[in-house]
Amino acid sequence: MTTDAPPEVEPNDLPPEEQPMGPIRLARRVFVAFILTFAIARSMALLMAVGFMHDFYFRFGQTHVHHLNYGIFILSGVGAYLIFLRPDSRGIARAAVLYGVGLALTFDEFGMWLHLDDVYWQRASFDAMVLIAAILGLIIAAPTARRFRLRHWVWTFAVTVAIVFFGMLLMQPFQRIHQRLVPFLRSGVRVPAAGSSFPDSTRGLPDQPPAGPSQRINR
Repeated sequence: MTTDAPPEVEPNDLPPEEQPMGPIRLARRVFVAFILTFAIARSMALLMAVGFMHDFYFRFGQTHVHHLNYGIFILSGVGAYLIFLRPDSRGIARAAVLYGVGLALTFDEFGMWLHLDDVYWQRASFDAMVLIAAILGLIIAAPTARRFRLRHWVWTFAVTVAIVFFGMLLMQPFQRIHQRLVPFLRSGVRVPAAGSSFPDSTRGLPDQPPAGPSQRINR
């Protein structure tokens, strides 16, 4: 007596979270690389700005090459790699990590290329990074479209409206970080704890931040 073998299931027929390298697993790789790169880039820029770390930014002559350029080249390379070489699942997994790195390096200086201003510490950059991280998190946590119910569509609509509204707010210049944090970094005074008042010694200091992250703040 012979038994029929169970039908083979194609990987693309499985839910994304069960596929060998489906969209959700790729989104997780992008998310982790994105968050780590952003945290490292911001931490190093701050340490170099206050003089606790040696300034090793790359310069071409007298021009400081911002790391958004590295991100643009990485994103361009990842796109060319995926289009022209058509990699297997391992190659796509590696490309996802590089894509997260390039995305973070580029949007870490979102405020700089949005306003065409050589100012690194812009609120718009922080907001853009939070927005992208939230979108990646939603991709990871959301069910597949085939499993969507009415409540899922309602929440998707609400989140979409919130994201669009938040994106419109990004276009408004926001200088509060410059006015409160940078004077303390320039004067060498430690930022006071929450609820404490600012010392009078910081009055009269310029509100504008350094010309770029590579310019150290005099301590």
